[in-house]
Amino acid sequence: MNKQAFSGVAFGIFLIIAVFVGLRSFVSVPAGHVAVATLFGDVRDQPYPEGMHVPVNPLYNFIFYDVREKELKESAGVPSQDQLTTSVDVSIKFRINGADAPRILQETGTFDDAVRVQIQPKLRSVVREQGKSIVRAEDFFLQETQESLQTSIFNTLSEYLEPRGIICLDILIRDISLPPFITRAIESKKEREQEVEKQKAELERFRTEQQQIIAEAQAKRDAAELDAEQRRILADARAYEITQLNDAIAKNPAYVQIQALEALKEISANPSSKIYFLNGESPAPLPLMNMGDPLTR
Repeated sequence: MNKQAFSGVAFGIFLIIAVFVGLRSFVSVPAGHVAVATLFGDVRDQPYPEGMHVPVNPLYNFIFYDVREKELKESAGVPSQDQLTTSVDVSIKFRINGADAPRILQETGTFDDAVRVQIQPKLRSVVREQGKSIVRAEDFFLQETQESLQTSIFNTLSEYLEPRGIICLDILIRDISLPPFITRAIESKKEREQEVEKQKAELERFRTEQQQIIAEAQAKRDAAELDAEQRRILADARAYEITQLNDAIAKNPAYVQIQALEALKEISANPSSKIYFLNGESPAPLPLMNMGDPLTR
């Protein structure tokens, strides 16, 4: 190999090394991530936050951690004190503490390793352990039981995960599946309760209708009593009028004859009245005028 060829090869090698060093002299960390640098297996203590970092050691190898909020869903069989196992679906919301990313890499591994090793098994264990405080399986459906269970799981996981560089943000119980025979018993109980409520509603409706009927009957009775009272008053007034008239006639026998004269006036005023019968033998020959005779004798 002559000098010119050697120089060309050397220049090519140098160029490759220069390009490699140039490409490795900076690192771009995506949004919501941190990067942890290692040098021949040695973990650097200071993580690299999101953004561009220049210059960096070209021999560094970078491992990225997603520090955004994440959600992990798990299901666990939870035994209660009545020795029945209930399936509980629970979610944990968490994120990696970026400042602890180097320690996580040293003690656990990558992001996926942290989820698989630290979060998943502990979540299942805590859910099962906290469920032992539940007296009966059906108590899982009580609002206060679920709130207490969520709070206990959250506190226990926070205490366990925080020293390991994982921040627990929230615990949510998504679903609860009781043993089948318990589910059937609860459904049957609900059906009976619904039937009882239906009967209560029907009874209340009947009671309301009866009260309306009674109120209508009472109103009719009051109206009848008022009408009877009015009729009695009118009858009393009529009887009083008759009594007064009888008294007037008894005291003044000529009253009937006076009324007869009034009647004759009305007869005479009527043009259809043409023929009158006179009794010449009577001391009162005019018609009607003898009506008071029996009374005056």
